[in-house]
Amino acid sequence: MSDREAAAVALVVGLVALGACAEPAPTAPPSDVDATAGGTAPASESAGPGPLFLERAREVGIDFVHFNGMSGEFFIAEVLGPGGALFDYDNDGDLDVYIVQGAMLGRDKDLREATFPPVGPLPPRDRLYRNQLRETGELRFVDVTDEAGIVSTGYGMGVAAGDFDADGFVDLYVTNFGPNLFLRNEGDGTFTDITDRSGAADDRWSTSAASLDYDGDGRLDLFVCNYVDFTLADPRACYSATSARDYCGPLSYQPYPNRLFRNLGAGTFEDVTASSQIARAYGGGLGVVCSDLDGDDRIDIYVANDKHPNLYWVNLGDGTFRDEALLAGCALDGDGRTEGSMGVDAGDFDGDGDADLFVTNLSDETATLYRNDGAGSFDDATVEAGLAAPSTTFTGFGTAWVDYDNDGWLDVIVVNGEIKTIEALAARGDPYPLHQTKQIYRNRGDGRFEEITAEAGDAFRLSEVGRGAAFGDIDNDGDTDVLVLNNNGPARLLVNQVGSRNSWVGVRMMDRDGRLDVPNTRVEIVRRDGPSLWREARTAASYLSANDPRVLVGLGGDSAIRSVRARWPGGEVEEWSNVPVGRYTILRRGTGRPVSEP
Repeated sequence: MSDREAAAVALVVGLVALGACAEPAPTAPPSDVDATAGGTAPASESAGPGPLFLERAREVGIDFVHFNGMSGEFFIAEVLGPGGALFDYDNDGDLDVYIVQGAMLGRDKDLREATFPPVGPLPPRDRLYRNQLRETGELRFVDVTDEAGIVSTGYGMGVAAGDFDADGFVDLYVTNFGPNLFLRNEGDGTFTDITDRSGAADDRWSTSAASLDYDGDGRLDLFVCNYVDFTLADPRACYSATSARDYCGPLSYQPYPNRLFRNLGAGTFEDVTASSQIARAYGGGLGVVCSDLDGDDRIDIYVANDKHPNLYWVNLGDGTFRDEALLAGCALDGDGRTEGSMGVDAGDFDGDGDADLFVTNLSDETATLYRNDGAGSFDDATVEAGLAAPSTTFTGFGTAWVDYDNDGWLDVIVVNGEIKTIEALAARGDPYPLHQTKQIYRNRGDGRFEEITAEAGDAFRLSEVGRGAAFGDIDNDGDTDVLVLNNNGPARLLVNQVGSRNSWVGVRMMDRDGRLDVPNTRVEIVRRDGPSLWREARTAASYLSANDPRVLVGLGGDSAIRSVRARWPGGEVEEWSNVPVGRYTILRRGTGRPVSEP
């Protein structure tokens, strides 16, 4: 790349979003009804040339630009955010967007001292964008932060989404470098700060968070990753290979323990970190995913740690957990080395019915694929799967198992960006020499992946300091789109152009009253020909972000399915035989045919 090209793609505040071609208008999403209802997607188009994704954020009204508050002090906090959420806050059937914002860092510093001045409302703050797809039939967002009553001016990191008080409206838990924020959705378009009375406050440096029902009582609990004990009063000085000032790594500081909060009802929590045994091990947590990894119908917790062994908290069913990561083979890489882990997701990439793990790491390591044997033991299959070489030169953050082309096989998308100076960029005078491009790996269906980033389009050629990524069907057309959150740069909305050309089925797994999403429900799509496809409902994964709670399954060329089976947390299994293809369907617990399994 020439100096001129590098300068053109360098991340600078105010970078204008790429233009995009028009796309077919999606139709209305499903109303809140039972299993046979849904919104019909546009008819599939024949495959043709063109990009896999188009970047459309600014075009559709998402004008967010992250402010990291840097002023030349090299505070480690300034390079790790932000994240965001795709969630339906107003229950109109389409996904809205919440993005966390940074703030000025440094004792007695003000915005005039910022290396890159903030863009947008002052002071910098979190933003809520409402999706108007339902009303207008086209993808369009409007900033409703003010009318929603959201006041969040802390130094934002990430967000977890879930209906924590079981009133039928999705709430938000915002993590910060500093006191976290709990926002209760009032159901009238506004949010209320209930942090102090929730019992889930945390004043330490928190990163990713997850909603889960670990004890099976029907209420959403909360797991919070905490990072290290860095403070602005003790910044410490670290240097690059050229002896220039650079960011310190996590080993320069003591790690903080993570937190587990048990839901007591009505949106109140108790801290069970000690009694659950979660406090027994920690190591600079950055990413978290919750899933039944060992097949015992209890929800386990996997934490991606930065330069410390990762943690695999096996749920023992009595309110306690035991870290089995070392014994299970998913604490270190296959050579026994700790890695700088950030993003994480769980999914069945090889079609054998269990959840495998994908973890993003620092450059000069690799991303790591941990293949599950079905009983919660793992082997490092990174090299065998063809993922080692193409990931070595990148520092990965947000990631997910995503069937981008709806062919029935889970692919991988990774959002990249360095945390320490890229010397080649610095030598050319780059103002923020941490930027890298994104990557997409196509699952070949034989246990191996091929990188197809070059085919993905201009959106994947943007070189930026990628951090959070939230995944979901933003336009309700039956394929997965990506909200990318860049450090010190604009948000990006990567709209999928190819997935809806193949058949698909979408389901939303709800409780008996049809009010609450039931996370960690395992969904089996029983096909007429070919093996079943397994997916899992969850919002928490990736890095600092919350995803679409719906389950979207690509069917390739199949035009119909035999049935959908749900394995609810706890082991109850139900089946529906009348689920249509090409639309979203709400499946309520208790409305399917009970299935007895041996």
